[in-house]
Amino acid sequence: MTGTTPGFSQLRLDGVSRRFGSQDALAGLDLTIRTGEFIALLGPSGCGKSTALNCLAGLLPLTAGSIWQDERRVDTLPPERRGFGMVFQNYALFPHMSVRANVAFGLRMRRLPRDEIRRRTAEAIRLVRLEEHAGKLPGQLSGGQQQRVAIARAVVLEPSLVLMDEPLSNLDAKLRLEMRTEIRRLHQSLGLTTVYVTHDQEEALSLADRLVVLRAGRVQQIGSPQTLHTRPANWHVADFMGYRNLWPMRAVSPQGALVAVEADGFRLVGDPMGDVAPGDAVMAGVRPEDVRVGEPGEAATNTMPAEIEVVEYQGRELAAEARTTTGIRVHLRTDRRVAPGDAVALSIDPERLLVFPSDSDEAPSALPADPAGARLAEPGLVG
Repeated sequence: MTGTTPGFSQLRLDGVSRRFGSQDALAGLDLTIRTGEFIALLGPSGCGKSTALNCLAGLLPLTAGSIWQDERRVDTLPPERRGFGMVFQNYALFPHMSVRANVAFGLRMRRLPRDEIRRRTAEAIRLVRLEEHAGKLPGQLSGGQQQRVAIARAVVLEPSLVLMDEPLSNLDAKLRLEMRTEIRRLHQSLGLTTVYVTHDQEEALSLADRLVVLRAGRVQQIGSPQTLHTRPANWHVADFMGYRNLWPMRAVSPQGALVAVEADGFRLVGDPMGDVAPGDAVMAGVRPEDVRVGEPGEAATNTMPAEIEVVEYQGRELAAEARTTTGIRVHLRTDRRVAPGDAVALSIDPERLLVFPSDSDEAPSALPADPAGARLAEPGLVG
């Protein structure tokens, strides 16, 4: 098994939708997947990512839209005729069958010659490094080993597409890291095309060539890990991609290519992500690792006095929560040794503070009623 047969040059989802009663679980998903790509569907529970995967697999019929492998429409085919491999969250192994028998099951169902079944099964088991466990039952294996069996059972069929539904969610932290490496290694060595569902943004960033972020059944952004990490399309994506500091504010005035924003005397300057005009409700967001900890009394743009309230040890860094003198909570990461009660100055590079237009379904609150008439100081020390 030196590589799987691609079977197609691209897989295209055109307006794929799935409705349950009056509820849109997935609405108008448009996505083109190139052969050999690793795509992660990412989002919180209930966002539609597993629905999308089940529609791809043929486990759910589409309410609208279509799925194409090149010029061949596949959403009208039953699951067994699509030629896809599936790795489930709960492994779905046959408990009474050995590892070898579990991996060989799909090949036997296809009535392949015995020698070919034996050869491909042995190669798949070797790929997931379970040769010495081939005769064991699933119940005699660890969680990580069982997941490897599930992956071997999927790839032994040499599928044109492998679908993985949160395959690492039942593993402990150490095994998750190990299995992430294994999955990426198999994807690359076999030339797989993979669609992977997860709610873990770190997992998605480390594995995928492109991410598809979903919210309430609708695509929020599609892009490379770097793009979504540094330039999220809206504050919902930012929230899911690790921007723990998200503050409802109102735009005040342009500052060259940047924009000044304010809320209840709390004033910052940031990089507008979209059309932002004075008076607009916005969300200002920054990653904890982009908050710098300095000495009290510093005065510069986006610098604010604060007190450390909570500290968590995380190896080389500390994760901390501070509160500014205006009552704003700030999450930060730092290699500086800080402790609860320490007075500090927190500063943010204006280009690292992203300013997103707000939206109607969750408008910011506690904003100045008349920002145009409020007292506006020069950008600098806030608090």
